[in-house]
Amino acid sequence: MKLSDLGDRICILGPSNSGKSTLADAIARKRGLEPVHLDLLHHLPNTDWEPRPESEFIVLHDAAIAGERWVMDGNYSICMPQRLRRATGLILLDVSTPASLLRYFRRSWFEKSRRGGLQGGRDSVKWDMIHHIAVTTPKNRRRYQAMFDRLDLPKLRLSSVRAIKQCFRQWDLAR
Repeated sequence: MKLSDLGDRICILGPSNSGKSTLADAIARKRGLEPVHLDLLHHLPNTDWEPRPESEFIVLHDAAIAGERWVMDGNYSICMPQRLRRATGLILLDVSTPASLLRYFRRSWFEKSRRGGLQGGRDSVKWDMIHHIAVTTPKNRRRYQAMFDRLDLPKLRLSSVRAIKQCFRQWDLAR
C-alpha cells in the first residue's frame, strides 16, 4: 500500500508504547499533514500525566478532527466513533506486549524528550501503566482487530516492530 492511499486524515491506533506518535510525526512531515497526539489533548501539560476533564478532552478532540488534513495517534475509545467517521485511512500497530513493555521502560528511564511527550510532564515507571500494558492491552487488541476488520476504508495493520521499521523504509519516512 502507498502512503497516499490512506488519504489526508489518517488514524493510528495501537497499544501504548508501540510507536504511534513517532509514526504520526514521520507521516505528517512526509505528507504535510497536521500531527495530532491524543495523549497531549487528553492530559494537562506540566503534570504527571493528569487527565483533563472528559468534556474538555472531547471538545479538543472534535476540534482536531474537524480539520481537513491530519494524522492522529491514540486510542481513547470515547471519541473513536466520530474520529473514524472523519478518517480517510487507518493504521493499526499491533506490536507484542513484551515489545510495548520494553519500550515503556526505555522511554521512562532513558528518553528525556520524545514525540508525543507531555509538555513539562514527567515520564516515570508506574504500576498502573505496567498493568495497562500487560493486562488491559491484550483485551483491547482483540477489540481493535475486530473493529479493523469491520471498517471499510483504506487500512494497514503492522504486527511487529520489524513491520513498522519496514514501513518507514518503504514510505521513505524520516524519524
